[in-house]
Amino acid sequence: MSIWEVILAFVVVVLMLVALLANVLVLLCFLYSADIRKQVPGLFILNLTFCNLLMTVSNMPLTLAGIIYESQPGGDQICHIVGFLETFLTTNSMLSMAALSIDRWIAVVFPLSYHSKMRYRDAALILSYTWLHSVSFPIVAASLSWVGFHHLYASCTLYNKRPEDRTQFVIFTGVFHALSFLLSLIVLCFTYLKVLKVARFHCKRIDVITMQTLVLLVDIHPSVRERCLEEQKRRRQRATKKISTFIGTFILCFAPYVITRLVELSSVVHINSHWGVISKCLAYSKAVSDPFVYSLLRHQYRKTWKDIINKILKRSSINSSALTSESHNRNILQLNE
Repeated sequence: MSIWEVILAFVVVVLMLVALLANVLVLLCFLYSADIRKQVPGLFILNLTFCNLLMTVSNMPLTLAGIIYESQPGGDQICHIVGFLETFLTTNSMLSMAALSIDRWIAVVFPLSYHSKMRYRDAALILSYTWLHSVSFPIVAASLSWVGFHHLYASCTLYNKRPEDRTQFVIFTGVFHALSFLLSLIVLCFTYLKVLKVARFHCKRIDVITMQTLVLLVDIHPSVRERCLEEQKRRRQRATKKISTFIGTFILCFAPYVITRLVELSSVVHINSHWGVISKCLAYSKAVSDPFVYSLLRHQYRKTWKDIINKILKRSSINSSALTSESHNRNILQLNE
């Protein structure tokens, strides 16, 4: 193995460990908190977490083995199954992010009618569509034998070995990425920009009230006035940072891989194998960033996993105190004897 392959293998191991830990934490929070389970976005986050966990335990290990051995890990049957899962899970996670953005758009732009427009039944219908949409492409690819081990990405994925099917495979790949990556990106940009517009409008209203209050309060201390102005500035930046994170991580993680897949279809451009694996690792890194972007950094999830930790520590301290008192009583009995 070259130094590049050692580095890439190390990166995949780190991605696997962090993705597994972070997504398991999200799953534990969902199972522990009844409030999270009651919320409609929790269904989309649960689906996204399921996709990330399955990607972590099925696709990442085989990519790691492909990097180390520089050949197809396992037999053709396993590779076909993993390649099928890779196409399904990637599409499903993209559409889940789009569903989350639609939920936020309805909640912010139509707050009064949110509970009537986004119910559990509506969320279940959206998830049914994402599953149907996601499974259709790998079924077509598997039926046409367009799934296999691709040396450029060191992983089992969409791959055409027959030159006579090149035109059909190019059309299929273009349609697949247009209806998965591009469609999800358009939905993300449209919904979150609408959310940002509403957030800025409310920030302007709050800023006007704040400035009017500061003008009326002539005797206010300068430090208090300064803190109000700083909070006003942070309020304006908060929504922009969140929305930039949602759209930015999606583009940063998936765009290099999608562009590489499209450029690969052209026989003119030669793609370095190291870059192919790097773009694949960037796509895998979405399974690492999703738990933090959509869940763990939110106040409700932070409070939930802190409650879980406190409960575990409290239980262990109770058990240790019980053991201590039991040993103390045993010592007393021995002394009395």
